[in-house]
Amino acid sequence: MRCPFCKEDKDKVIDSRASEGGRVIRRRRECLACTRRFTTRERVDDTIKLQVIKKDGSRAPFDRNKIAEGLQRACYKRPISADVLERMVEEVEEEVFQNFDREVKSQFIGERVMRKLRQIDQVAYVRFASVYHDFKDVHEFIDEVQEVRDLSRAETPGQRTLFE
Repeated sequence: MRCPFCKEDKDKVIDSRASEGGRVIRRRRECLACTRRFTTRERVDDTIKLQVIKKDGSRAPFDRNKIAEGLQRACYKRPISADVLERMVEEVEEEVFQNFDREVKSQFIGERVMRKLRQIDQVAYVRFASVYHDFKDVHEFIDEVQEVRDLSRAETPGQRTLFE
């Protein structure tokens, strides 16, 4: 493995452990040339790629980074840690791979993300839902916000609600 600091190809593995539910091996390495430490991650390269069927019927390869980017946009300036976001991505990805072998509808992924966001942060949920549902007018948006307010009172006691 090439050191990211000095670019030498001499290192030793200090620690290895499974992460992301056993799908990834995290290795802590030390460069023998410059003695700096760095982390690498090994993932299984799936020969059969999962395809996502979009709303318009087109297909694209499954990309967990797209889920992460959508969550980051929805959670912008919200008090949600990067660890929580990463855990949400892992949980959604795990659900997808448990339920589908070759193709998954984008609606399945979007619904799972919204379900998790609703439990974590109502504002982030509404942001994500407004893009996901592609509201045509403000009344549809207001209906969604009202539904979140009504459900939050029953589902999550103690969570801050919208417009409080």
